[in-house]
Amino acid sequence: MTATTTITSPPPSGTARLAPLPDPPKAPDAMQQLPYITTAYSVLDSYFHRRPDVFVGGDGYLCYDTRDRSNWVRPDCVVAFGVDPAAIFARNGYVISEVGKPPDFVLEVASESTGRRDYTHKRASYAEYGVAEYWRFDRSGGQYHDRPLSGDHLVNGRYEPLPLDTGADGVIRGSSPVLGLELHWDTGQLRFYDPVAGDYLRDLRQAEAQLEAETAARAVAEDQRAAEVAARTAAEALVERLRAQLRRLQSE
Repeated sequence: MTATTTITSPPPSGTARLAPLPDPPKAPDAMQQLPYITTAYSVLDSYFHRRPDVFVGGDGYLCYDTRDRSNWVRPDCVVAFGVDPAAIFARNGYVISEVGKPPDFVLEVASESTGRRDYTHKRASYAEYGVAEYWRFDRSGGQYHDRPLSGDHLVNGRYEPLPLDTGADGVIRGSSPVLGLELHWDTGQLRFYDPVAGDYLRDLRQAEAQLEAETAARAVAEDQRAAEVAARTAAEALVERLRAQLRRLQSE
């Protein structure tokens, strides 16, 4: 299972002795999903990185236990609170009976080969497993899923839709109570918005671009300040020369 959470402590010895689960087979169009899944990983991992009990991962099997493989599923992105990320990572999958609780959040990114399964079979499986929130993102706008963006929360063992809003700008917005964030479908991109900070969470490329822009702005400001200092120094020198000339004229 791919996990972006940095592990600083070894997994419990009992879990370490368990054999890792096998890697799931890749979908034929997995490369088309990869940029969107990677963005979700990096953004959410960065957001929760100060909490050692939060697991952010995906691309491995999710199951209740390892005895019955008939209903193993592979979520694209998983978030779980109050767990041991190292143990899940060492197991190469999320085994609910071993972790002690189901994931709190699952996200599926649509593709042509997996889209219909995401909002039918997988939706039923995640409800059965007790996943608190299940979100689906379709970059195509609904060609592969039943809609561009949708979220469900578990109520008495069944999923009920979370409300979504489409603004005049075409951005579809939904709030995730579990994450404390908003998910936005914005011209085919999945973005996470922090309502407390009033800003979007940034992935690595966006953070680097912001840093470069801020560095460039500081350089421009420093050049401007240097130019102002040089101009002030030149003006002061001119004033001093004129005063010297005036003193000479007055003394003649």
